[in-house]
Amino acid sequence: MRNRIKEFRARYNMTQEELAKKVGVRRETIVFLEKGKYNPSLKLAYKIARALKTTIEELFIFDEND
Repeated sequence: MRNRIKEFRARYNMTQEELAKKVGVRRETIVFLEKGKYNPSLKLAYKIARALKTTIEELFIFDEND
């Protein structure tokens, strides 16, 4: 699964730390998400999408081969 978290953060000039605080995780979690090293729970994906004013479908790209 790929994601566009970094791209959407840039739209709002939001740091990894700011996003992490908004969604209740550590900055390292956002780092791992952006690098594709960690797949979020549905709840966390929803919180991130809301914080970035988008939908889960716009933010996360599900590859059928994964």
